[in-house]
Amino acid sequence: MTKPNLAVDLNGLKLQNPVTTASGTFGFGPEYRNYVDLNRLGGVMVKGTTLNPKLGNPTPRIAETPAGMLNAIGLQNPGVDHFLARILPLIKDYNFKTIVNISGNTVEDYAKLANKLNVEGVDALEINISCPNVKKGGLAFGTQPEMAASVVEAVRAETDMSLITKLSPNVADITSIARAVEEAGTDVISLINTLLGMKIDIHNQEPILANKMGGLSGPAIKPVAVRMVYQVAQAVEVPLIGMGGISNADDAIEFLLAGASAISVGTANFVNPEVTMEILDGIEEYLVEKGYEDINEIVGKAIK
Repeated sequence: MTKPNLAVDLNGLKLQNPVTTASGTFGFGPEYRNYVDLNRLGGVMVKGTTLNPKLGNPTPRIAETPAGMLNAIGLQNPGVDHFLARILPLIKDYNFKTIVNISGNTVEDYAKLANKLNVEGVDALEINISCPNVKKGGLAFGTQPEMAASVVEAVRAETDMSLITKLSPNVADITSIARAVEEAGTDVISLINTLLGMKIDIHNQEPILANKMGGLSGPAIKPVAVRMVYQVAQAVEVPLIGMGGISNADDAIEFLLAGASAISVGTANFVNPEVTMEILDGIEEYLVEKGYEDINEIVGKAIK
């Protein structure tokens, strides 16, 4: 049997395969070049980028949990100008699609970032709507359909490149947010971002994270993520990138069957820096074993 087709078309954003890396877990890409053949990846969501450099939250800002980790990094990054001048030239010639995750405190921040990043070498933007809107008292953009849509509309007005909107799971109904960003003009939806969590040191009797709360990621959140992908896949027409606790090929295939056209690997990169290659190989082996000629044949197969 010939090798199955692994290429996926995310509403115009064409990936050589469905395996991407989640923002904040893979640096800007080159950090993993000693472990991973970067040219084999479908896409890299680079570390979250803001208008100005950010130092992030005070430490400690990472805590291990029984089936994952909590983080409250606070979007530490060198800023968009540094990314464009110093980092993009180092990664623009790799085969993977360069997807820049953008974050802001106002709608205007997102619009300015989109304008600055509308350059050769950037293939898509991933809009992080889990950020606090300072004009609304810190309420996250992704918690209300209208707020989420306003960010996507502002970004869409500044660029024609592919837009991926990353949804927060910390909402009552994720499908209403998904429909809102679809109507606002997103090309793709990625989900899920981290779940809000907390860990307390019983000896010191205080929260371990300096920020008190942080984002829970890793295997613990996978069932929630699969459920949300399954629901959103039936609520919108745009393709999905599924993420949340993917640690091996079986996990990735589960997301594809639930309706995701591509997947993103996050926390597992910290545990096993070669995991993306293992997942890519495992997906191909599964397709051959099951007799599929094209990966797109299994997308949404579990939806009845």
